[in-house]
Amino acid sequence: MSEAKRLAGEKAIEFVEDGGIVGVGTGSTVAFFIDALARIRHRIAGAVSSSEQSTQRLRSHGIEVLELNDTGPLALYVDGADECDPRKCLIKGGGAALTREKIIAEASAKFVCIIDPSKRVEVLGRFPLPVEVIPMARSLVARELVRLTGGQPVWREGVVTDNGNWVLDVHGLAIREPEAMETAINQVPGVVSVGLFAHRPADVVIVGGEPPIVL
Repeated sequence: MSEAKRLAGEKAIEFVEDGGIVGVGTGSTVAFFIDALARIRHRIAGAVSSSEQSTQRLRSHGIEVLELNDTGPLALYVDGADECDPRKCLIKGGGAALTREKIIAEASAKFVCIIDPSKRVEVLGRFPLPVEVIPMARSLVARELVRLTGGQPVWREGVVTDNGNWVLDVHGLAIREPEAMETAINQVPGVVSVGLFAHRPADVVIVGGEPPIVL
């Protein structure tokens, strides 16, 4: 699948505008996009990064990393996904960067999602749904997630987000109404963010292959 990821990442370069600031996500597919972005770094004004991991990779290529508070709205955000349904709703957060990813997606005019073919599903939920939580609320949120979703939350032990929080992964879901579930989970006290990108789905999905498919 690494070749499909590379092809998707390189295809996304076509959406980069000269002189712009690019929002950059997190993950193995995005790493290929960052490497491709490095080849045209002289054409962009910098990047806004969703994780420390991506920040390090961007800087290693000589790409300036800027703060979203300083840049204002972005024209483009490029990120991967753990799952993508036919409506371009996503599950994200396998790399525990879901909150920052959601913030940058919301701030961007166009969200281009790059995936390999295995990430396409008819119904979201085969991949466990990540929920970032305030540490003291872990048990409270877990009980509420069982009640709201019928799924089984599992604490991702040993993982601390870049925001200093913990992650619960909800197993056993079939998410047929992703917008409603996203809204409901966001209302639980102690939830920082949920890895459902339904209210702000992708605008364009690039599926890696020979040639890549643009949806």
